[in-house]
Amino acid sequence: MKTAADTADAPAAATPRDRQEPGDRNELSYGLLPQVLGYHLRRTQVAIFRHFSRTVAAEENITPGLLGMLQVIAANPGLAQSRLAEAMEVDRSTIVKVVDQLEGRGLIVREPSPHDKRSYCLRLTGEGTAALRRMLALMRRHEDEFTQALSAEERQLLIRLLERLHSPAAPSPDRQAPR
Repeated sequence: MKTAADTADAPAAATPRDRQEPGDRNELSYGLLPQVLGYHLRRTQVAIFRHFSRTVAAEENITPGLLGMLQVIAANPGLAQSRLAEAMEVDRSTIVKVVDQLEGRGLIVREPSPHDKRSYCLRLTGEGTAALRRMLALMRRHEDEFTQALSAEERQLLIRLLERLHSPAAPSPDRQAPR
């Protein structure tokens, strides 16, 4: 029979907390990352994409990029495929695949350009217009839900500040600052 003295010297059973690595016991440190704009932009982008996937994409089977392209095509009927690639900042091979996908879903038509036989113009189909209308309603709801922690003024300020950072006038490693 074990006595109290015997059990006092025996090691206690390991708890899940004891089995953790030493660094896991404390809250994780992110070092300087919380002071880095890119870190916050990336975390926000991931959160926005997850919410978009649960709301808009779940109902309409669309990615943010494809929805953006549909919106640009709708706002610019007859847009050259090459110009869409420039506007969306994707290479030509990517835009061909995307246009093939949208055309295959019956959302857009690709027509030869009347001005350049080597180029194609893009337009929404009737089905594409109806789908875009549904998608934009879902996107508005997604935006409202995602930004509910911000006032309308804060949301507009955030958009303006981000626009300043990515506008053509903003300094960037690949372009000179305006003088």
